Amino acid sequence: MTRLFGTDGIRGVANEEPLTPDLAYRVGRQLVATLQAQRGRDSVKLVIGRDTRRSGPLLEAAMTAGVLSAGGECFAAGVLPTPGIALVTRALDADGGIVLSASHNPFADNGIKLFSSEGTKFPDAWEDEIEARLKGADSAPRASGAGIGRHVTYDRAERYYIDYLSRCFAVDLGGMTIAIDCAHGATYRVAPRVFRRLGAHVVCIGCRPTGTNINAGSGALHPEALQRKLRAVGAHVGFAFDGDGDRLVSIDDRGEIRDGDYALAIAGRHLQSRGRLKGNVVVTTVMANLGLDESLRAGGIEIVKTQVGDRYVHEEMQRRGANVGGEQSGHLLFLDHSPAGDGILSALALLAVMRETGASLAELSSCLRKFPQVLVNVPVRTKPPIETLAGLSERVQGFESEMDGAGRILIRYSGTESLARVMIEGADGDRIRTMADDLAAIIRDLIGAA
Repeated sequence: MTRLFGTDGIRGVANEEPLTPDLAYRVGRQLVATLQAQRGRDSVKLVIGRDTRRSGPLLEAAMTAGVLSAGGECFAAGVLPTPGIALVTRALDADGGIVLSASHNPFADNGIKLFSSEGTKFPDAWEDEIEARLKGADSAPRASGAGIGRHVTYDRAERYYIDYLSRCFAVDLGGMTIAIDCAHGATYRVAPRVFRRLGAHVVCIGCRPTGTNINAGSGALHPEALQRKLRAVGAHVGFAFDGDGDRLVSIDDRGEIRDGDYALAIAGRHLQSRGRLKGNVVVTTVMANLGLDESLRAGGIEIVKTQVGDRYVHEEMQRRGANVGGEQSGHLLFLDHSPAGDGILSALALLAVMRETGASLAELSSCLRKFPQVLVNVPVRTKPPIETLAGLSERVQGFESEMDGAGRILIRYSGTESLARVMIEGADGDRIRTMADDLAAIIRDLIGAA
């Protein structure tokens, strides 16, 4: 049995190995057993939610059955953004949270994400314990009679989440037209209601989920549709979310795409100028553009980088006492308000800066000058250590010598997909594209998927 948990839970094609209803059932049982052991008590309460994928109810039924069979309580929140489940888990003083989602992946995929009682990512050691339990005999409790777990349809979850978000920032959006793209995903009801409650006129696309159209040509990974809509309606700003609502990509009033690097620069510099940036530091990952380094340092802010993955950003933020961090992909953390990355909350944070300064998003974005960056994804059949790929290190060294410090090369495997990612930054966009294609070809020849 290969390792199930990646950087963001378990992920795969729904109803195919390994992500079958049987696995979901067994994970539910072993999750209860693990929490009983770690928390030193028999009673376990869990919150479970999902995005809009057709396979969501299938996996939810199996996972819930596993939890109940081991004697755990299960509060079902229905369709709700991932960060909403994190917040409800904390609000209900539950022992953990479960989200069935594959985030930005195509609809056929799904996944199992786990949260701690604080609404943070499940500890690695506890994931390891679940893995170990799954490999052995099933020793989880087998409840019977009145010991079988209780299932609660928690229909107040969405209302709680909307109320919470609406209180996070004292921002009046009256007179603003906001275009949003919900990717036909978990934000499709919540996001329009939050912005309208705060006074905005909202134009929404990607708000009609069918179960099979989540992320399809829309949302944070495909903001072009939102660009067109924003220009057509003359909106002041646009916000694109991914399928489970934990990412944000923005469109400014000129129709330009602004990713997580821009959000971190804008929020970090604004909070620092108001004395509200804790530790005077912003935490991001090695994928951040060099322009973000330049922007933050010009504002007197320290930048700290981790390996890719919001859990690593969160861990470093906690270690340093930071309140702002995130990834270029738009997974942003504002720990003064939420323990999890939240696309809607991140949009509200940017809107608060716009209102406090009286500046548009385009004007605020001028604080960051991006270096040209190229990212090439290579489908792979295996993931041997990058340094063992014959000829790759030598070619990288040659390109690095050519750039002479005025750029960088990063090659890594995706933690959630069968991909190798080649990222290059440099002054000459055409040249770094050629370099990236060259390195991608080497990887493709050696380990490329058929």
